[in-house]
Amino acid sequence: MIKSTIRFMAIRNVAFAITVIISLIGIGSLFAKGLNFGLDFTGGTLIELSYEKPANLELIKQELGQVGYPDAVVQSFGASTDVLVRLAGEDPQLGNKVAEALRKVDAESKFELKRVEFVGPQVGEELRDQGGLAMLLALGGILLYLAFRFQWKFGVGAVASLVHDVVVTLGILAFFQIPFDLTVLAAVLAMIGYSLNDTIIIFDRIRENFRVLRRADLIENIDVSCTQTLLRTIATSMSTALALFALLMFGGDSLHGFALSLLVGVVVGTYSSIYISAPVLIWLKLTSEDLIPPANTAEVDDRP
Repeated sequence: MIKSTIRFMAIRNVAFAITVIISLIGIGSLFAKGLNFGLDFTGGTLIELSYEKPANLELIKQELGQVGYPDAVVQSFGASTDVLVRLAGEDPQLGNKVAEALRKVDAESKFELKRVEFVGPQVGEELRDQGGLAMLLALGGILLYLAFRFQWKFGVGAVASLVHDVVVTLGILAFFQIPFDLTVLAAVLAMIGYSLNDTIIIFDRIRENFRVLRRADLIENIDVSCTQTLLRTIATSMSTALALFALLMFGGDSLHGFALSLLVGVVVGTYSSIYISAPVLIWLKLTSEDLIPPANTAEVDDRP
């Protein structure tokens, strides 16, 4: 083995034990507490306000908390003067009540109540079901792609890694009861793509090293491949994490769940690319022969 190679697989059994514990905690949190579905999934009232000047979303949320709506979701809607407020409940007069309360708290801010709409729980259930279906289709497509692009054992390793990422991320969201809305669902799907990118890069290097390191066994091949891609993995993860930290600190409430979920996904995805997907190849006993394309047994026409 190359002297500078990090022996990642030497602690794969310890990493597997940690993985099982974390996954069980995540599954337990999902069953015990469940996801804290936001208004996108549970239904509620949408109130659109149009301000004369650019709106301060944080100030509006504070004002709504003062008048008895602490759980209101305040988002920018199109222009900087347009604000969308989401509240639980289906009171037809809720929009007028909110507008009147805001005017009492801050009489200097001029705005117009443009529309009030109610989103029923049936729409939320449909969004939730379609989001789950999108996640399953993404995992199935990844399995088929990797089985075709590499070999079916690589596909199993990648899907096992992604299932781990989704379970752990959702478990953390459930444990801390972080609101789960469409932006968080988008973060989970983005995390799947991010983790898959890391995994494919390592898999590609493993496949190439089968040709270069002819005398190396699979474990040594994986250690060398992970070491060779380590700097790239650190650079990508750190740059992504810095951007997500900026969103988490300065993006406001509307992007808080997205940034936090994707930040967790980056950490979990980086870990699983090494200690979930690679050990699966060892358990499935991947060999260089698995990567040799099958011989063409069709009869060859030798006639001139």
